[in-house]
Amino acid sequence: MTMQNKVDNLKALLARIEREFSPAAFANSFGAEDMVLTHLIAREFRGIEVFTLDTGRLPRETTDLIRVVEARYELPVVAYTPLPAAVDEYVRTLGLNAFYEGLEQRKACCQIRKVEPLARALAGKKAWLTGLRREQAPSRRNLTDSEFDPAHGITKFNPLIDWSNDDVWAYLGAHDVPWNELHDRGFPSIGCEPCTRAVKPGEDARAGRWWWEQNAGQKECGLHVRTVDTSGLKRGATA
Repeated sequence: MTMQNKVDNLKALLARIEREFSPAAFANSFGAEDMVLTHLIAREFRGIEVFTLDTGRLPRETTDLIRVVEARYELPVVAYTPLPAAVDEYVRTLGLNAFYEGLEQRKACCQIRKVEPLARALAGKKAWLTGLRREQAPSRRNLTDSEFDPAHGITKFNPLIDWSNDDVWAYLGAHDVPWNELHDRGFPSIGCEPCTRAVKPGEDARAGRWWWEQNAGQKECGLHVRTVDTSGLKRGATA
């Protein structure tokens, strides 16, 4: 499939989401993939809301890019933040950086800073969009371009699921789309500042996420965990 075909298919899907799944929202983490969707939504599909999960521990480069996007595209980005009481309780009982101490502590932090705010962001929505690609991680190889999300009771779309890393960067370059400066410093995947490092030559693209954890299959924050078999769903099906 040519790049133009991929872009045309992507635009057709975004138009359908805007038309048939309103209100829909795009969960934007401002990585390279998400900037492809940001550019298209800002230019042609303003009916899709753009939001981000401001965990309180994002890198400066990410928050700088959010401001660039809002100014360049005149695009409002709704920020959902963790509940202060939940953060305070975590810090009081476990410690600010307890996520380094074990998987359960890390998952608890992600629950407070990402999963719970996502639930608020998606309340009342009919669909949400992500920038997930199969090529990104072993845990994402079986994802489909659309599936029913039982955690939120709505349809989840992964419009870039079949795009390669080269496709993403070709699009950004062709359309002069800004990107996170950390990508130029060896960060293919960017999350919270204390949980992300640059990858080493030959490492997996997500090796820099929660790098102290040994099991690559566990390297998800809980936002994209599939709990049911959705392989039989057709695009747009809500099951």
